[in-house]
Amino acid sequence: MPRRALALLLTAAMLLLAACANQPTQANKAAHGAFSDSDLTWLRRDGFGLDSADVARYRKLGREGLLDAQLADRVPGSMPPQVVGLIHGFEATNTPLPKLLGDLYDAQQQVKAMPAGPDKDAANKAWQQHGNALMQQARQAELLQAAYGPNQLKEQVVWFWLNHFSVYAPKGRIRWELADYEQRVIRPHALGRFRDLVMATLESPAMLEYLDNAQNAKGHVNENYARELMELHTLGVGSGYTQQDVQQLALILTGVGITPVDGKPQRFNPKVAPLVVQHGLFQFNPYRHDFSNKVFLGQHIKGRGYDEVRQAVDLIVHRPACAQFVSRQLAQYFVADNPPPALVARMAQTFQHTDGDIAAVLHTMFDSRELLASGRQFMTPTRFVVSSVRLAYDGKPIANALPLVYWLDQLGEPLYGRITPDGWPLDGASWTGSGQLSKRFDIAAAIGNGNTQLFTPPGSTTREAGFPMLSTRLYYDAIEPHLSAAARSALAKAESQQEWNTFLLASPDLNYR
Repeated sequence: MPRRALALLLTAAMLLLAACANQPTQANKAAHGAFSDSDLTWLRRDGFGLDSADVARYRKLGREGLLDAQLADRVPGSMPPQVVGLIHGFEATNTPLPKLLGDLYDAQQQVKAMPAGPDKDAANKAWQQHGNALMQQARQAELLQAAYGPNQLKEQVVWFWLNHFSVYAPKGRIRWELADYEQRVIRPHALGRFRDLVMATLESPAMLEYLDNAQNAKGHVNENYARELMELHTLGVGSGYTQQDVQQLALILTGVGITPVDGKPQRFNPKVAPLVVQHGLFQFNPYRHDFSNKVFLGQHIKGRGYDEVRQAVDLIVHRPACAQFVSRQLAQYFVADNPPPALVARMAQTFQHTDGDIAAVLHTMFDSRELLASGRQFMTPTRFVVSSVRLAYDGKPIANALPLVYWLDQLGEPLYGRITPDGWPLDGASWTGSGQLSKRFDIAAAIGNGNTQLFTPPGSTTREAGFPMLSTRLYYDAIEPHLSAAARSALAKAESQQEWNTFLLASPDLNYR
């Protein structure tokens, strides 16, 4: 590495480390800017960073109007047609899940019938590579939505729930199921009622396979999903449930699984058939269910089939501990690493009074004084990557989202890549190591220099230009008036537009929100 580049890297890393160890210098008051400090802070918490469209909507609708439009999912504007075409062009997003899994089953059966040898090895490798390609497509589709979706609050909430109800892509068939999980499970319920979201994840093939409930059957009980459903998804550790509750919930969840994709018709006798529940690939199979009576969370549940599951979920989501746990998780992601207890209490109260209305809980949080008074929070890798691209290209459609995928791999937060079911850490403090900071500088430099391949379609041999001009009206209107003295000093030392871009994207000001 050239000496000057090394010196710049060390300088930027030291600035970020100092910012992580101490509260960042307060941004200068904007004497001539269109936004106040609170406007800028609110917008940066509301979405994945700024672009001109966000600023225009904020001016037109005002803070409360924009918040209401987002929570009602009626934000004016749309994604660029090129980005929509890119997303819809992925096999992972435009192919129904039953066909994806059916084709996988056929491929696996063909490989199974082949004699051992190079041909069989090559066929095995081919369908594994196909799964990897579908995984990368699903990752790209979600990151494109995050970067270009006009409802930036919803985009953040979608990512939050994908992380909260985390699944691990490399396990089993989950690579084939990711796009369906994001599009048809998480996204439609992201701003709805929490109970509906829990039920949607409970019935999703990705969750059922990841946490092994697809194998949970009478006489072969698997407690994995029952435990994580309470510990990580709804109630939290130390909320009053017992190991016996885990065992009873596991019995309640027996038979909750996935319909076979082998193409063979299933037959249920007339007495059992009315108890079968099926939505898409989800299936409640009464032959696999334990119909004994249970006692769960202190309540008697009569063994009667899938209604036991519905009753159990109702009991869980209506407990005060669920409102408290979910509210604190949301506040930690949006407000502060250690969110104010009074804010969490008000959010939990809203949760209980509205029967778990996620939009109402978010309204309580975004309308609170604590949102702006809790200090600045270090960005997680996903926020850093997406916000950098949004600011650098300001709505200009990219042709290749794979660099975003690779950057998150490098930063240690790959989408669908958390092997444990607890999801990636939400607090900024977990992401402030020196290795993390140097990687961020490298990514800022790649974007600032235009060396990203974001505008080169996959497979193209022609490298398209992608040099961004960050000193735009958006910068001078919404960012420059609020820069800290340290950031201004660093920018003044830049010897080229490329360096200036890099310094800005790597600055503490843009790594905090």
